[in-house]
Formats: sequence, C-alpha cells, structure tokens
Amino acid sequence: MPRRLFKRYMPDPASIREHKSLRFLGSLLHDPNLWHLNRHSVARAMAVGLFAAFLPIPMQMLLAAFLSIMVRGNIPIAVSLVWLTNPITMPAVFYCTYQTGAWLMDVPARSLPDELSWEWVRGELSTLWQPFLLGSVVTGVVLGALAYFLVMMYWRWWVARQWRRRKQRRM
Repeated sequence: MPRRLFKRYMPDPASIREHKSLRFLGSLLHDPNLWHLNRHSVARAMAVGLFAAFLPIPMQMLLAAFLSIMVRGNIPIAVSLVWLTNPITMPAVFYCTYQTGAWLMDVPARSLPDELSWEWVRGELSTLWQPFLLGSVVTGVVLGALAYFLVMMYWRWWVARQWRRRKQRRM
C-alpha cells in the first residue's frame, strides 16, 4: 500500500489530541487505530467516510469523525472522504441519490423546471424529501459497505503479492 504517501499528508496525532478545541474528547482520541494505517482502520474509515459523504446534512466532517471514533477507523481518511460531496459535485450526487430514492419508493421522479427558484423548491419539498433522504442513506450504506470490502480484499491481495515478490527475490 502507498503507506508513505498517506503518512506524508496525514496530520500529527499528538497535535490533534492537544488542540484546545478537541480537549473535551479526552482519551477518545488516544486509540492507535484512529491514526494508524492498517487494513482494518482504513477499511472502516472508507466505509464511514463514504456513508457520511452521501448524507445531506451540515457538518458531515464532524459526523465522519464521530463515527470513525465509534468504529475505530482512521479519522483523517474518514474526514477527507466527506469532501467527495463538495459544492461542485453536490448537485450531481444529490440528484442521483434522489433518483435512487424515487426508484426504491416506486414513485415517479420529478423533473427540474426550466428555471430553478426557491418557490419551486419550497412547493415541491414536501414530495422530494422522502425519496431524497432514502436514496442518500441507501447510497451511503451500499457504497460504504462496498468500499469496506474492496479495501479489505485489495489490501490482502497487495500483502500477498509483496510476500510472493520477497520470496522470489530470496531464491
């Protein structure tokens, strides 16, 4: 795994633990899995980060950090994955999650008007929010689970490949 590349850009755990705004967390940030790059902590962080990224809520980074602490996943990776839904990608991602929710609820998806206005959003919000929220949660869970298993499988493949290469070099 490109562990050195990740470690180069990851923040120092000691500086985060000692940050004055995070002192209230106390010993929660002292778990080594929250900062190490191993197969389990990275896979958990990918799952948590992708789940939080697809939720249409404010402060997704705080949710990702909290969930990462709960499941003992790598905090920097989980928090950075939330930025997949940034202001540029958010409209497309949320449109896809709405379409997914409408498909799951078996309701016809609304099409966007020629000119999007707050009046249209306010008028349609009562029918849009349920498919949108369902699609967001389902997409987050599915992509999070998929990322978890893909990271676990890829990491095992990578380690086995490295072992085979070392074995071949010794011979």
